[in-house]
Amino acid sequence: MKIKVENIEKQIKGNEVLKNVSFEFECGKVYGIYGRNGSGKTMLMRSILGLINLDSGKIMIDEDEIGKDIDFPQSVGAMIENPGFFPYSTGYENLKLLAEIKNIIGEQEIREMINKVGLDDKDKRTVSKYSLGMRQRLAIAQAVMEKPKLLVLDEPTNALDEEGVEMFRKIIKEEVKRDALIIISSHNKEDIDILSDVKIKMESGKIVDVVENDSKGE
Repeated sequence: MKIKVENIEKQIKGNEVLKNVSFEFECGKVYGIYGRNGSGKTMLMRSILGLINLDSGKIMIDEDEIGKDIDFPQSVGAMIENPGFFPYSTGYENLKLLAEIKNIIGEQEIREMINKVGLDDKDKRTVSKYSLGMRQRLAIAQAVMEKPKLLVLDEPTNALDEEGVEMFRKIIKEEVKRDALIIISSHNKEDIDILSDVKIKMESGKIVDVVENDSKGE
């Protein structure tokens, strides 16, 4: 998979949230986007997912243009802002409902993924009883469970304890090995430094710096 962002722009209520942004993403790499709140990180991610209508420019997923040939990437797992789950269903029931949309994984894969993120697949508590950290772990599970070609993860380590952060980093390293294209944003510079092959800095809706991360994992 290759994603090509070409001169995209977006205004919201007169405020330019994306300004002439261009970049190419390739599979088998982790791209870490960082910057202050309002820098455009989440808007860039939302545009790649087909969640906003651009004012100009285009985004190509291989040979398909978002909003023209396809509405969104066909093989994608995402975490954007606060993940929404059915509050009165268990974690397993939530993931089972999501998995039934495409029917490419079954009960065993779902349960394995729940346990992999440090939750209990047999936990009878509903999501409404989950802590913020538990919900974040469940969100990671739903993004990764179908082994999509593209992962777009906005602040994935929010609310995670130290053990949870290590779990997330391990999962991302595994996903890279199967040649996934991974885009993450984080306020935690350590996450960006440890996980990213390419670090992308954004300010005021623009990409202002791109660095190949030679010290990844150190």
